[in-house]
Amino acid sequence: MISIVIPCYNEEANLKRGVLNQVSTFLETQTYEWEVIIADDGSTDDSLEICKQFVSQNTNFRIVPLAHGGKPHAIFGGLKDAQGEIVLFTDMDQSTPVGELNKLLVWFEKGYDIVIGSRGLQREGFSIFRQMASRGFRIIRGFALLPNIKDTQCGFKAFKSPVLKEIFPLLSFFTSQRNNKGWVVSAFDVELLFIADKWDYQIKEVDVEWQHRDESITKGMQGGKFFHESFEMAHEVFNVIWNNFNGRYKKAN
Repeated sequence: MISIVIPCYNEEANLKRGVLNQVSTFLETQTYEWEVIIADDGSTDDSLEICKQFVSQNTNFRIVPLAHGGKPHAIFGGLKDAQGEIVLFTDMDQSTPVGELNKLLVWFEKGYDIVIGSRGLQREGFSIFRQMASRGFRIIRGFALLPNIKDTQCGFKAFKSPVLKEIFPLLSFFTSQRNNKGWVVSAFDVELLFIADKWDYQIKEVDVEWQHRDESITKGMQGGKFFHESFEMAHEVFNVIWNNFNGRYKKAN
């Protein structure tokens, strides 16, 4: 079975343009078993009600309602409820369509533990400024961590379930005390992939379709959102470097 975890926080605008119908339409044509877990992170708009209505009319979809805690918190809430041997997490806005999943699944048959989507170097829908900032982040991150991975931040990643469930609770997002407001994204992906690589899990990066499709304007931090997230990601990259230097990522025997 494939479990698809979709974190949700104030996604009303995306939901109203039919993203869940797009997910359902694709999955219903597949031969493998699947489930979709919508992990609602304490949405303050009508997202939860829209999702409840959809789930009531569509089998294999269910909702995990959560108190607000940020994107990693929502993914973890859905992950704990996942039954599949492989778990994909993907963004509600479907900037990478769920149909790209099959590009990832073939690599598990070849022995990989983790298969991640890559948006390539051009980010369609990004402003020139944001493309430049994104490239700067990749250069800094690649110099210090995961030099063989082009794109750690694409929100389309699949894992063998035991691997993800082993590593995810160890992320600094959960082990540090923090009070999250708004849609906290962070660079948890970097730490997640760094630990997996350090523990010798096999990671494959696959180019996927990506176009900026997020229409939500109610996730918080709107004016300074990009600058805030950029600062947070840079801070967390250095935090991973520091944690590794202090031996925090040693695997228990």
